[in-house]
Amino acid sequence: MNPKQMGLLALLMALPVGVVAVQEGSSLGPKDGLDLPPTDIERVRVGDMAPDFTLESKDGGPVTLSSYRGKKNVVLVFYRGHW
Repeated sequence: MNPKQMGLLALLMALPVGVVAVQEGSSLGPKDGLDLPPTDIERVRVGDMAPDFTLESKDGGPVTLSSYRGKKNVVLVFYRGHW
C-alpha cells in the first residue's frame, strides 16, 4: 500500500469519528437557556438583586447568599459538566 492510499484510508477511518464527535457535542443541552420553557427559568437581569439561596459549606454548615450581602463581593461560577 503506497503512502497516498494509506492517507486516504486514515481519512476514511477518521471521518466517522468526527461525525460522532460533532453529534455528541450538540446534545449537551441548551447553550443559553433560551430554548427552555419560560416557566422553568427566572431571568436575572444586570443590576437585579440575586435571589437568596442556601448552600452547604465545606464544614457542613449552611451558608446563605444574604449573609454576604453588603459585606463581600460574591462571584458564582457554574461549570457545565460535559466531561
